[in-house]
Amino acid sequence: MTATPRPLVLSGMQPTNTLHLGNYLGALKNWVKMQKEMDCLFCVVDMHAITQDVGYQNPGELADATREVAAAYIAAGVDPARTPIFNQAQVPEHAELAWVFNCVARLGWLDRMTQFKEKSGKHKERASVGLYTYPVLMAADILVYKATHVPVGEDQKQHLELARDIAQKFNNDFKAPDFFPQPEPVITGPATRVMSLRDGTKKMSKSDESDNSRINLTDDADAIAQKIRRAKTDPLALPASKKELEGRPEAENLINIYAALADDSQDSVIAQFAGQQFSAFKNALADLAVDKLSPIQSEMRRLMGDKAEIDRILHKGSEKARTIASPIMHEVKKLVGFVS
Repeated sequence: MTATPRPLVLSGMQPTNTLHLGNYLGALKNWVKMQKEMDCLFCVVDMHAITQDVGYQNPGELADATREVAAAYIAAGVDPARTPIFNQAQVPEHAELAWVFNCVARLGWLDRMTQFKEKSGKHKERASVGLYTYPVLMAADILVYKATHVPVGEDQKQHLELARDIAQKFNNDFKAPDFFPQPEPVITGPATRVMSLRDGTKKMSKSDESDNSRINLTDDADAIAQKIRRAKTDPLALPASKKELEGRPEAENLINIYAALADDSQDSVIAQFAGQQFSAFKNALADLAVDKLSPIQSEMRRLMGDKAEIDRILHKGSEKARTIASPIMHEVKKLVGFVS
């Protein structure tokens, strides 16, 4: 009888552009809670970062961006003594398993991936092969540790489904039932999908041309307050019920952000501010955001002042990650026939 796999969480973020409030509320804040409940691995996915032309012609820029994301993890509360933090490229098993999975996955599966269509736009033929096979590398990121749980947003659920398909096909092709687990999505907490401050129908994004559409984790208190006060709303007062939020995406977004920052419910925030004008609510939200984010920003600045220490944390984290990935990859090689 096959043993039930030990619960293990795997997640990561790309070192492309500065992390923002959506990354904190939608991921980092929940990671901090998860590390107290389950074994976790959190990586900076620098191999994914080069799948698109992001201006990293200078390798020093990618290295610094990787350090900044790692600093954000730590500053938000991920404890590297408890939870390995590492960058993907320092664990070669990711790339090794990705190649095996490239030979397991099928073109038709990848052709259905909507993110490639969105990111490649009208010039699909100019996109890198890496961007096309991005979901295969993501599957390898997860399964090289036999991770059982993956915190994902709605835009990544399709990729996780692909990882499950690849795992199942590998197990069938190489006659190894249950070798790879079927990783499950984890979607937690309020405001897991934080929207743009300029358009409540669009997700807050690092790639949005308008810096006023997001609150960066590196923004100072003045910038945070200014962006919130300038955030798009509507002419109505704050609603007195969830029903009154319907058709008001910007109002709902700001209420959700307040609820997530305050660790409160949407209903409670609505009851607290019902009938007030947005000017008063925005002042309260700005104060709350500054109060919650300022300590993270201060710790990020301190950490980035000692790059050697971040490098040591990443190296130590990669060593811990490899103690898990290396024996699993060795078993993969045996199953495939690379070693006997």
